[in-house]
Amino acid sequence: MKRALVCGAGGFIGGHLVKKLKREGYWVRGVDIKEHEFAPTQADEFLKLDLRLPESCWEALTVPGGTFDEVYQLAADMGGMGFIHTAETEIMHNSVLINVHMTRTAAVMGVPRYFFSSSVCVYRDMKPGEPEMTEAEAIPANPDNEYGWEKLYSERVAQAYSRHYPMQVRIARFQNCYGPEGTWRGGREKAPAAICRKVAEAEDGGTIEVWGDGTAIRSYTYVDDMVEGIYLLMQSNLEGAVNIGCPQYVTVDELVHTVAEVAGKKIHIKHVPGPVGVQSRNFSNERIYSLGWRAKYYLKDGIARTYPWIEEQVKRSNV
Repeated sequence: MKRALVCGAGGFIGGHLVKKLKREGYWVRGVDIKEHEFAPTQADEFLKLDLRLPESCWEALTVPGGTFDEVYQLAADMGGMGFIHTAETEIMHNSVLINVHMTRTAAVMGVPRYFFSSSVCVYRDMKPGEPEMTEAEAIPANPDNEYGWEKLYSERVAQAYSRHYPMQVRIARFQNCYGPEGTWRGGREKAPAAICRKVAEAEDGGTIEVWGDGTAIRSYTYVDDMVEGIYLLMQSNLEGAVNIGCPQYVTVDELVHTVAEVAGKKIHIKHVPGPVGVQSRNFSNERIYSLGWRAKYYLKDGIARTYPWIEEQVKRSNV
């Protein structure tokens, strides 16, 4: 039986990844600074640790009879656009510490395969309709936020250790991920969860506020597709960064209309000032496609699985 460590198992994608690995027959240890807020862990063992501390990384990676076969490093200080633009120092400090200590400790302890979760925030701002950007075109670098700069640096850290230690490193650059059992309020939620919450709270025919003018273009990847891509990448021989994302691109206003359609409501949009981020991102998925991966859930299908869960959370919070 393979043994895997999932760092960030108390988070959204990490929690779903634990479930995926258990279905594949792994013995899984989950580690996070907090327990999962919405779902009991399915990990065989869960340790509550602060991975900014080197001694916590050693504890997380210490397992009887050798070492872990695979380590999945998803732990990070992160959130939606509002958080990314207001918590720059926390992101740069906390996530860099986690990645510097965890990558080094895994390499020194002889972990054979190491996964790092990066982000498409490493790329520059793009104009709508620009040709798809490949992974190599992140350099020369010009991310529009500090979250992207931290991810790019931590990619380089992992790649450096893979050159000096016998540790195979796999790097995925996530596009916006959404689905059930993720943060849906409090300021750290991503756009799909925030819009689902606002629509659930609104009356039929009501109005919700949306940051910016609604024309920013994004791709949204359903969590089941994301964890399948992570797993396939980790089992592969594909070196270097790999984009994982749904090829469907929509504006923020189109996201709102999709959520409203799934909810069965007529919703009006009021555009208000707020952090929007880049105008557009358009990426090549050819590298992950080479492994046979394809997005199974386009936006309406994914929202149809996400909205009812968030609607239920909203109802419970109002009881």
